[in-house]
Amino acid sequence: MGIVPLAKALELAQEYDLDLVEVAANARPPVCKLMDYGKFKYESAMKAREARKNQAHTVIKEMKLRPKIDPHDYDTKKGHVVRFLKQGDKVKITIMFRGREQSRPELGYRLLQRLAEDVQDLGFVESNPKQDGRNMIMVLGPHKKKTEAMAEARQAQEARKADAKANPGKSQNAAETEHAEATEDSVETEAPAEASAEA
Repeated sequence: MGIVPLAKALELAQEYDLDLVEVAANARPPVCKLMDYGKFKYESAMKAREARKNQAHTVIKEMKLRPKIDPHDYDTKKGHVVRFLKQGDKVKITIMFRGREQSRPELGYRLLQRLAEDVQDLGFVESNPKQDGRNMIMVLGPHKKKTEAMAEARQAQEARKADAKANPGKSQNAAETEHAEATEDSVETEAPAEASAEA
């Protein structure tokens, strides 16, 4: 409507049964709109809630290892690190030294380098290994941002739901088929044993 005096703007608001809402107070002259203020407040709150939902909070997960870790334990811990990086979280790896192990920091350094190489397709070394008292610490950062990881997880979940709706009895039938195959295998393996017992 262009620039109008405040009294006229209030008159127009009454005429159309709307509220006069100031949307840009710092502008000269201030910018106002004729609208339903209750609806405006509700829409603003919904936008803020949506923004909060999509906002990603950076989380630092921690994984503790020993210099002389068992290969199986290493694989388990590496699996956790991979999962954290896939979720878009940073991972702080701590090598804990005990007793005489403190005189061999190269063991911890080698272990951290090995882990960094094993997960290099998912993350990168954000903070190089450094000694901190009895511990050696390294931080891995994900290649993927948290928001991207969350979006991918949501898409995968929606795809699973759609697949479950399209084939509601699929999982149950698959389980029954596997059970039937397992039963047949056990029958086949028992038969030769009986034959040899009779001979």
